[in-house]
Amino acid sequence: MNVTSPWAAVVYIGCMIRTLLVIALATGTATATLAQSVGESVAEDTVLAGEPAQVSLLPGWRMENGNHMAALRVVLADGWKTYWRAPGEGGIPPDFDWSGSLNLEDVTFHWPVPEVIDAGDMETIGYRHELILPIEITPHAPGADVELSADLLMGICEHICVPLESAVSVDLPATTTEADPRIERALANRPDTAEEAGITDVSCTREDLRDGVRVTARLPVPLMGGPEAVVFEAADPQVWVSEAMEHREGGTLVATADLVPPTGRPFPVAGQDLRFTVLGAGRGIDIQGCDEID
Repeated sequence: MNVTSPWAAVVYIGCMIRTLLVIALATGTATATLAQSVGESVAEDTVLAGEPAQVSLLPGWRMENGNHMAALRVVLADGWKTYWRAPGEGGIPPDFDWSGSLNLEDVTFHWPVPEVIDAGDMETIGYRHELILPIEITPHAPGADVELSADLLMGICEHICVPLESAVSVDLPATTTEADPRIERALANRPDTAEEAGITDVSCTREDLRDGVRVTARLPVPLMGGPEAVVFEAADPQVWVSEAMEHREGGTLVATADLVPPTGRPFPVAGQDLRFTVLGAGRGIDIQGCDEID
């Protein structure tokens, strides 16, 4: 069955928005620019007058496995928000450039559970007040210090959204082993894995659209309490994913979303190409893929 996705126009608008953001960055218009580091004499829990956000890196500690746990800290002015890795249709996904770092082999993000924020006619996924994003650093040379440096582009919104451009850096000594309780709290607030939540037998079906595919996932998730939301993510970041529609069938949460690739045509989707995060009552469950997809 060939169905036309109702999201085709939204994909076009989203592309236009991203183009305008790039232009804004190039011209310096409609962009909040911050250059903060841990060493600057700025009160940690406040935002500078007139600034929507304060961005810094927390140096963290060297772990027993030889990796280093640091964190990005974003303190937001009242009324402002920033976005999760999959921000929803109205959000701007964060982008990090670590090329200025020394002794850096790999970076792993440990995202805390985000909030589903009502943005009028659409939902966005993100954080208000403060985000502490734990970042696990794998050094290229184990046992040596790391000089961590990032050029960051992320979306922040009040009544309108603007890209925030920030350059942050911090030294990560190999001898620092005392954990930072702020980062530990953020780590403890991550979504449960499917195994931890006892989730098994996730099944999916797909339906070709004129410009992509529609996927329906059946998730055997117990009631989370309060409103529930499911966020679909595709393995390919170039694939646009719509806001999911959810309903309950007893102990099964059924969610449907449209996936539209840059080609604007149906494309093959494997179970391992999908990721689902169930959000509700301040909790999250991170489900990696479908056991089967028909």
